Amino acid sequence: MAVACMALPLHAGTVGGGTLGGGIALSSQLVDRGQAITTATPILQGALSWTTPDGWALGLSASAKARSPGRMVEALGQVAHYWTLSGDWSMQASAIYYKYPTSSRFFDRSEAGLHWTYRDVLTFGLSATHFAHADHERTRGGADANFHWPLTEELSLSIGAGVAKSYFDPYPYYRYGHAGLAWTRGAWRVELDRVAADVKTPRYWRSRSPDAEPWVVTVLWSF
Repeated sequence: MAVACMALPLHAGTVGGGTLGGGIALSSQLVDRGQAITTATPILQGALSWTTPDGWALGLSASAKARSPGRMVEALGQVAHYWTLSGDWSMQASAIYYKYPTSSRFFDRSEAGLHWTYRDVLTFGLSATHFAHADHERTRGGADANFHWPLTEELSLSIGAGVAKSYFDPYPYYRYGHAGLAWTRGAWRVELDRVAADVKTPRYWRSRSPDAEPWVVTVLWSF
């Protein structure tokens, strides 16, 4: 899993009237919505964000193989706006651009999304995605839901599921999901997730597209 800018803000300080935060993480594989972006190899990730008191947020994130830190495998930029709808509900609108400099560049895309969150426990989202290199230029929809529940002061349960339109035409929508545990203490967070997806890959891409491992481990330090 990735250190997404959408996780903002992390631990932060005040800069220019806004709040600056970020994080550095090490993951066992880079997986995006159930699809493997890299082989099972350590992935070094970093994220920075800046949020304003009136709800705006800007974020940047980059990932590279830990054995080749100078070669990025994913980069993204995000702009988002948050609203408080009530004491229990909040809402986020975002626009994100994903860039993959390596052989996974067919995943390059722009994405607009709306997410609703209930008490930091349940989040439901809708997205519209445009792939830069797709054979057919059209918007592809998706939806996801994530549930987070604290088990102890430091341990929490996370479950998520979603559906998205496959990059590969004419393949239909595919389903993906995860279930895992997260341990948090201060600036440190360790996650273990079981991931799965029923995405179909054309035969001519199978030799070039890595398989997602069933388990993904991530260690994050936020600042």
